[in-house]
Amino acid sequence: MDYNLELFIEYLAVTKKLSENTIQSYRRDIAQYITYLKHGNMPDYGSASPSVVLEYMLHMQNEGKAAASVSRSLASIRAFYRFMVENNHCASDPTAELHSLKAEKKLPQILTGNEINLLLEQPVCTEVKGIRDKAMLELLYATGIRVSELISLRMSEVNLDTGYIICKGRRKERIIPLYAEAVNALKIYVSNARDVLVKGGKEDSFFLNVNGTKLTRQGFWKIVKCYTKMAKIDKDITPHTLRHSFAAHLLQNGADLKSIQQMLGHSDISSTQIYTDLVSNKIKNVYINAHPRANM
Repeated sequence: MDYNLELFIEYLAVTKKLSENTIQSYRRDIAQYITYLKHGNMPDYGSASPSVVLEYMLHMQNEGKAAASVSRSLASIRAFYRFMVENNHCASDPTAELHSLKAEKKLPQILTGNEINLLLEQPVCTEVKGIRDKAMLELLYATGIRVSELISLRMSEVNLDTGYIICKGRRKERIIPLYAEAVNALKIYVSNARDVLVKGGKEDSFFLNVNGTKLTRQGFWKIVKCYTKMAKIDKDITPHTLRHSFAAHLLQNGADLKSIQQMLGHSDISSTQIYTDLVSNKIKNVYINAHPRANM
């Protein structure tokens, strides 16, 4: 156990209030760096020079790590050094002049409008599970919320009379409107399915599994995979695909980027910018495939 690393992890959890997954990612990246220095007879990380950190980055590349992984690791190490310098545990930051590798931008996969309709038509709404699944899929596509936000949604955060949900995301609360079909699917779920699932219990989660308890991420992932197969959609769909599709379809139909950013809960608009690239890329492909002189 490294004392400075544990102090940094405590800072990330208590002061920065990062998620457990993010914290563990920082811990893993920094621990691997410290281990590399120890096993390679390198200087202690507290006295490491920029060339030492650069050598570690090159080592990762030689090990076959992707540019995105190397850049993420450098970002973790840089944050660690900044913390130590600010708290007088280290004299200087050897990462200050180092630049991240440019990772290849991978555009997210989205569904077409027809594929969305196919997916939403699959749940059998004559049974409790189907009614619930239809409501979840409609809500996810209607709002673009994350799966973690979907399964954490509380009864008090859904207002079906006025048609909106309150989503308590990673850093701040946001209000997202619902289209009429989503409101209708949620009303049917509340009226005809939720009481059956809760079995007289006091669980406050809006969506429940068949045991009457809060749904899990893994459980919802299996639901999406099942309906994707039923719809015969030949794409590797994850629950996050619906979030990407929500954003891209809004942009295609004239929504401004700032509004999409607010609905998605992105803290930085640069995270939302990728959907502009996605739509532009789609338009380019349509042009190449459709224009009679594009392939001459």
